[in-house]
Amino acid sequence: MLRFENLSKRYSEHIIFQGLHYDTAAGCVALNDESGSGKSTLLGILAGTIGPDAGEVWLGGHSLRTAPHEAKSVLTHVPEDCMTYPDQTGRAYLERVASERKTAVDSHALELAHRLGLEPHFDKRFEQMSFGTRKKFFLSAAVLGETKVVIADEPAGGLDASARGVLVELFKTLAETRTVFFSSYDPAFTQACEAKTIAFADLGMRG
Repeated sequence: MLRFENLSKRYSEHIIFQGLHYDTAAGCVALNDESGSGKSTLLGILAGTIGPDAGEVWLGGHSLRTAPHEAKSVLTHVPEDCMTYPDQTGRAYLERVASERKTAVDSHALELAHRLGLEPHFDKRFEQMSFGTRKKFFLSAAVLGETKVVIADEPAGGLDASARGVLVELFKTLAETRTVFFSSYDPAFTQACEAKTIAFADLGMRG
């Protein structure tokens, strides 16, 4: 469901990575490497928010380069900052995502939002929310529609213990039918998600 070939990225003369390749079906995969290694850059490329210098990404069989709309239609992206339009409310965000995925904010999504304690925040603007609350709205959107791939940058960061428990259950459930690919510094969280742990060296990084 997630595949990438020959991904390369550099900033000026600094090579972030080059020649990365990976192919995975349903399941949880945790990218764990040292700080500054390029994890957020790679996840941004996989989610289509950063362009690679070379290589290609496929999401659910759709190429991000040649069929970006189709590829992004099967993607849930949870970026590090989880900031959408600052003046958008949580309710409007979920409704927009549902509309983009040709579905509605159903009972499944509302139940997840309830378990994450989001009821008091539905009509707050994103600029009024804490970092953790913003992240919970992005995570609640993961169950909207028939997505195939979840890309998440440090998804447990900013969450309290209760929300982390809900997130573990969510990722394990999603991984039954989707690829969940996330970065994490937290081995306990990774283990709880029953995720396969990889590093850049496992992606065929060549300097």
